[in-house]
Amino acid sequence: MRCSLRCGRWWCEWREGREGGSGKSPRDRLRILAGAYRGWAVGDPHRYLLLQGVPLPGYTAPVDTVLRARATLGPFLKVFTDGRPSPAVLPVVEQMEVWARKEPAVASWVAQEGGVPEGEGGGAAGRALAGAVLAWSLMHGVVSLEVASQFGGMGHDPRILFEAQVETLADSFGLG
Repeated sequence: MRCSLRCGRWWCEWREGREGGSGKSPRDRLRILAGAYRGWAVGDPHRYLLLQGVPLPGYTAPVDTVLRARATLGPFLKVFTDGRPSPAVLPVVEQMEVWARKEPAVASWVAQEGGVPEGEGGGAAGRALAGAVLAWSLMHGVVSLEVASQFGGMGHDPRILFEAQVETLADSFGLG
């Protein structure tokens, strides 16, 4: 895949993870996607904080904002679709499966981005959603602390902490 660095290295990495990374494993695609997310946030912290910061009380995001957020999380769905969740994350998987059944827009999104046919049993939608939401919350938490300089003076490299969290998530879904 050819990628211009005009948008930054993180964008090239994101595209690689989104497009399957030339046969890379789900674990490797998770690493690529998560690393691209962190790279963008650390490289442009003011924009990250503007987009990911606390919304104003009573603010409801426009529909196109929700669609853009889904586009950002979409590539993570495929990473987790065939995962083997550990007992620790099964309650999240079960809740996400219920969400997909109750919300047609969510089921459609998972079908389109995750390759899980709408209404398919077996928990694939729940696995995909749980993995994507857990990845997002993990990335948002660690990256937000990093770009706000909350790790200052703690004696560790935030990148190493981030990578350890990503590996832990991959382990919790049995990603190879």
